[in-house]
Amino acid sequence: MQIKVNLQIFIFIIIFLLTNQILLYAILMLFAFIHEIGHLLAGLILKLKPKLIRITPFGLSITFEGYGEKVHNNINKKRLLIALAGPLINIILVCVFMLIPNWNFIVSREILVYSNLLIALFNLLPIYPLDGGRILENVLKYKMSNIKSIEITNKVSNLLAILLTILGSLFVFYIKNIAVFFVILYLWYLIIKENERFRLLKKAYDVVLQFRI
Repeated sequence: MQIKVNLQIFIFIIIFLLTNQILLYAILMLFAFIHEIGHLLAGLILKLKPKLIRITPFGLSITFEGYGEKVHNNINKKRLLIALAGPLINIILVCVFMLIPNWNFIVSREILVYSNLLIALFNLLPIYPLDGGRILENVLKYKMSNIKSIEITNKVSNLLAILLTILGSLFVFYIKNIAVFFVILYLWYLIIKENERFRLLKKAYDVVLQFRI
């Protein structure tokens, strides 16, 4: 198993330090880490072996062996369950923190609740490669071909990213929180990479289709 560190994480640390939000970022990173532990545990329960762990500005990203193989229904179900496991962990933590009486500590109960709720809702957005995008793609694969499900997920991802950019820009303008701008910028970085992946996949699919004809 390989472990890689995305150096962009240090850029985000500097940004949140300059905006005096480093404590909030540390809390989000902690629960993002727990979120990914949920994915990891789900994969291990389903008897999949971790292949690569990336440390990114928003926590961990885990790739399991066999994910590059031809998708069958059994693999689809495993991918779907693994994608759901992360947000489920955060939702469970939201319920736990809501049941605990409030306390006078460095971090309030409300921040812990909202941090986990934010991570869960953000990851459930149907934008690939977020969990919501993976869930959408794998659900579509039960109804249509591999390439068609990826194409629809790609289009939904781009449309939602545009909408989030508009809303995020308004948020930055009125709230004056520049950190949101960098979150959206990083989201577009991921989407552009996925757009390139889809373009190459579609090109390869068209070549195979020509040979079949």
